[in-house]
Amino acid sequence: MNTVTSVDNGRRRVARRVLVPTDPGEIFSLLADPHRHEELDGSGTVRAAVSGPSHLRLGDRFSVNMRQLGIPYRITSQVVAIEQDRLIEWRHPLGHTWRWELAYDGGGTVVTETFDYSRSWAARMYEWSGRVERNGRGITATLRQLCERFADR
Repeated sequence: MNTVTSVDNGRRRVARRVLVPTDPGEIFSLLADPHRHEELDGSGTVRAAVSGPSHLRLGDRFSVNMRQLGIPYRITSQVVAIEQDRLIEWRHPLGHTWRWELAYDGGGTVVTETFDYSRSWAARMYEWSGRVERNGRGITATLRQLCERFADR
């Protein structure tokens, strides 16, 4: 299995990177379809009930059922950046973003996932509550799952 590494993307950004043995298009297909996000989630918080388009475009909104600490809730996010097979980023209502960058390197795709809470009004709450560390662990688990998914290719 490929090793997930930490990436320094600046203050109030939690990022991890891994080499996934597949082409960027396969990974982008998962990311751009919010109905498949449960397949990606290593944190265990994303649920299958999703509303929104099956292929995201800039400005699109999608809603996902979530569950944390035993409490169910629903989040609607908006796509704020997208480049086919290279990048997708969506913003959460609290102002943080989830960003996925994909770069083909000949042996697979370098995938970088970033939780950016630098512009969130809840930044201090994330730090105080341990959310930053939990999100880092969730990103690591997500990227490991992604590697396992494509390991036999």
